Amino acid sequence: MGTSDAGPSVSHQPDAHYDRVHEAWRLILGEEFHYGYFRPEGIGLADAAAALTAQMLARAEIQPGERVLDIGCGTGHQSCKLAAEHGAQVLGITTSGTGVAAATALAASRGLDGARFEQRDGTDNGLPDASFDVTWALESSHLMRDRKALLAECARVLVPGGRLVLCDIISRRKIPFLEVRERREEFALLRAVYGDAHMLPLDEYAAMLTEVGLTVDDLTDISDETLPTFAAWRANCDEHAEEITRLIGADGLDEYVRSTEVLEAFWNDRTFGYGILKATK
Repeated sequence: MGTSDAGPSVSHQPDAHYDRVHEAWRLILGEEFHYGYFRPEGIGLADAAAALTAQMLARAEIQPGERVLDIGCGTGHQSCKLAAEHGAQVLGITTSGTGVAAATALAASRGLDGARFEQRDGTDNGLPDASFDVTWALESSHLMRDRKALLAECARVLVPGGRLVLCDIISRRKIPFLEVRERREEFALLRAVYGDAHMLPLDEYAAMLTEVGLTVDDLTDISDETLPTFAAWRANCDEHAEEITRLIGADGLDEYVRSTEVLEAFWNDRTFGYGILKATK
């Protein structure tokens, strides 16, 4: 992921980027395809990724039969989990055709009727007003330039009393212009690996949620709990180096490993971090 503070990228095509790296990232990030919440300390990446999902679930309070919109559904793992384990009726949306195909295949392999997937834009989803009980955005908002449009769409499709839950990478401090120049190679590397991303602080999310008519119930910084993710990703790069190289090349693998080191440093100096929130209509 990059940052808009470092200047615009040549191309803002998150769907094309995702399609290109999808299979390699499954080896690096694991089946849940997102950061981990490493509490208790010392757990593995798979358990930590499941623990992050559990943090979202605790806030979403999904009841059997409720309708859930999974925005930026990735491989469909969370959508299938919500359908299978919580009895939800889930629509997963993503701009990636590869993502829709993978998620649909996953749901079919598990015999799930309650999870379906469509190619739609989270900032202009085209779905009916008041058609969902929960909107769920797990690590997808940073690739959507118009964050207020995303949150407004979440508010629009929620029924009264419906819940928005979101977790994502956040900005934790303002980056001075001179520092941006000094670290431009690091920002360029993050953009090359993760696509054109734009991180916001939690308080900006809160302000926008209020503007679109939602009540903010929870804002929690979980940067410390997610920090071990980078070491876990590097370990997977080592373990699956041959297959990852086949998929994205030796340079792609080297760039990914270096990107985790850059992100780890940004976490440690409080430039970036990770947040989770809940809001109600």
